[in-house]
Amino acid sequence: MFRSATFRLTLWYLTIIMVISVLFSVVLYTTSTRELRVSLRRQALMYQTLPWYRNNVPTNEDYVNDLPGQQVTQAERRLAVNLILLNLGILVVSGGAGYFLARRTLRPIEFALEAQSRFTADASHELRTPLTAMRTEIEVALRQDKLPSAEARELLSSNLEEINKLEALSGGLLKLAQQNGSELEKASCSTEDIGTAAVARLEKAVGQRHIKLEKSLDEVDVYGDRDSLVDLVAILLDNAIKYSTSGGEIQLRSGLRGRQGFIEVQDHGQGIKIGDIPHIFDRFYRADSSRNKNQAEGYGLGLSIARQIAEAHRGSIEVQSTPGQGSTFRVLLPLAPHST
Repeated sequence: MFRSATFRLTLWYLTIIMVISVLFSVVLYTTSTRELRVSLRRQALMYQTLPWYRNNVPTNEDYVNDLPGQQVTQAERRLAVNLILLNLGILVVSGGAGYFLARRTLRPIEFALEAQSRFTADASHELRTPLTAMRTEIEVALRQDKLPSAEARELLSSNLEEINKLEALSGGLLKLAQQNGSELEKASCSTEDIGTAAVARLEKAVGQRHIKLEKSLDEVDVYGDRDSLVDLVAILLDNAIKYSTSGGEIQLRSGLRGRQGFIEVQDHGQGIKIGDIPHIFDRFYRADSSRNKNQAEGYGLGLSIARQIAEAHRGSIEVQSTPGQGSTFRVLLPLAPHST
């Protein structure tokens, strides 16, 4: 589809360029030949006033009018040939340039459609998994003539877990859509306050996993939307908790690096393979080995949301990881105006 669209767009570019070039050539040819005829006629009339010219050259009017004809004809031919060669050169160059511009114009659209197709396929797959589990359990239960209350409670409990998964997935998708289309209300906010608020959200998860969370938060004023930045740090902390061993340690730091503030989350868990690092911010991406659904719940949306929040603040996220030793996620954010 995009190949044919590229050729059609190239043809449109080429047509526009060649129409302009041909019209310009016609105007140039017409103007040049007219000026050439006038110039040669003036020269012929001027020569008639010279004594040696009157004595050696006929001076009748027909001769004067025909005198520049041969020179004009030769000049017109040379000009026409040069203009034809010029237009052929423009045709070749503009064809290549038009194809390049067409590819460059359509490439973002192609990438966007491919990303949309992947997103739709991944979302459909993730939605289908809990729905299939619920349907299977319910069908098995309905085949029984009498369903014991204990089995019924177990079925309802299992279905409730699947509903919670669907709710988490829909919440993640909604947050992605909101981050894509909403305008953030930015103001000066403290990295210490952001980190403390994010930790408060995850106190229960930290306690359940017996994680030791160490905080070293310097108060640096960054420019952004406080609630969104708390969401970002909470995502990174939740990610660190999921992939840390029970009883492990997590460090949360903030401070100043150059002309940017930073918030850093470091865990000492499974780590990430080098080949997986470029993809961990893709929607629904989950590495097959060290980070899979058998070891940690989730749908691979958290880091994608985190990156969108960082980019919406004109910031970035850096990742350093060693398999078996842990990972460090560092968020870099612009300073508040009064802090620069």
